[in-house]
Amino acid sequence: MCLILFAYRCHPGYPLILAANRDEYYQRQTRAAHWWPENPELLAGKDLEEGGTWLGINRNGRLAAVTNVREPHLTAPASCSRGLLTRRYLEEDIENQRFCSLLQETGDQYRGYNLIFGSINDLYYFSNRNGQPLRLTPGLYGLSNARLDTPWPKVRKGKDLLKQKLVEEQLDTGNLLSILAGTEIVADNLLPETGVGLEWERRLSAIRITGPDYGTRSSTVLLINRHGQVFFHEKPLAPEPGEESRISFRLK
Repeated sequence: MCLILFAYRCHPGYPLILAANRDEYYQRQTRAAHWWPENPELLAGKDLEEGGTWLGINRNGRLAAVTNVREPHLTAPASCSRGLLTRRYLEEDIENQRFCSLLQETGDQYRGYNLIFGSINDLYYFSNRNGQPLRLTPGLYGLSNARLDTPWPKVRKGKDLLKQKLVEEQLDTGNLLSILAGTEIVADNLLPETGVGLEWERRLSAIRITGPDYGTRSSTVLLINRHGQVFFHEKPLAPEPGEESRISFRLK
């Protein structure tokens, strides 16, 4: 993922409201969200090149999502795929504190990343560019390709849009997807300087990125209500739009 917006215990009816865009090169082979045949308890998309995932949840209510940290100055390949961290958390029954320790022990094996993981009762953030796991308190959060709540324009705008939805008593995944659809390019004087050059800073400033070879591949909304029902809605966008997938189930 390259933009994750989420409200954690901010709404009386929905302990978790998460909206996320996945940005990637179109040539990277992936499979849309599905119940994995090798692990029928796991609902997630799949990176067919490395075997990991960018966002997923299992029937026990464990969820995880990852974004990359933008580090254009690093050119050496990393030894491990960051999506495998997300997969490991979702597939293995690792206690959260132990998983925090594992992340700290192995952080230097990966390029920079941000990881959200846990459940509606125990949610965490970790970046291997920060070092210390953070147990999240109720609040509205935004995450892109820098640390949690770094105030990039797309993060601020996305959080504002999500905040507006929180006044609604009943939430709909289709309506929440609209938060992720904006293609507006930010003015140059508001752009962050992350080392990728002005042309790319402009392209990457939109909530939904478009382009000939790189852009937002899919948008996903994940809702969990107070009764333990999960609503998962994925909308494929590029390189060609596909059929939307809506899946719902109750947590064990």
